Amino acid sequence: MQRRHFLGLLGLGGLSGLAPGLANARPKPDLSPASGLETLELSEVEWRERLTEERFEILRKGGTEPAFSSPLDKETRKGVYHCAGCDLPLFESAMKYDSGTGWPSFFTHIEGHLLTELDLVLLIPRTEYHCARCGGHQGHLFDDGPDPTGLRWCNNGLALRFVPA
Repeated sequence: MQRRHFLGLLGLGGLSGLAPGLANARPKPDLSPASGLETLELSEVEWRERLTEERFEILRKGGTEPAFSSPLDKETRKGVYHCAGCDLPLFESAMKYDSGTGWPSFFTHIEGHLLTELDLVLLIPRTEYHCARCGGHQGHLFDDGPDPTGLRWCNNGLALRFVPA
């Protein structure tokens, strides 16, 4: 087990003691990778050739775009949202909702296509999520979303590519 994952589990375990009973309030998302999903590993040079500088900063360095800067925040057409790094489908338009935060937000994801880890960059534990194929940073997961999951998958628009139906 990698140190990051161990620390993430340790942190989540400690936080769960702060809110007894909440852990069982809603079903937990399945965060195991899809079977047969092959990972994509490229060098930094290859990623820089493939991505714009802005997308590289978000997908490979964990950056965040400014709120309300992505046209995907207000996208309402039917379609599928893919990882901008490797084209893996991550969300369907039926999973999207307007959270009012300025980033594309979803209440669930395509199972097996996103993985999470603990993010302590701001010294406040947050759950960061990545594309299961290329490891590209997508955004953060919050527990203030709508029914049926109560989750908000808050995504950087530049980390996504929308494909209309």
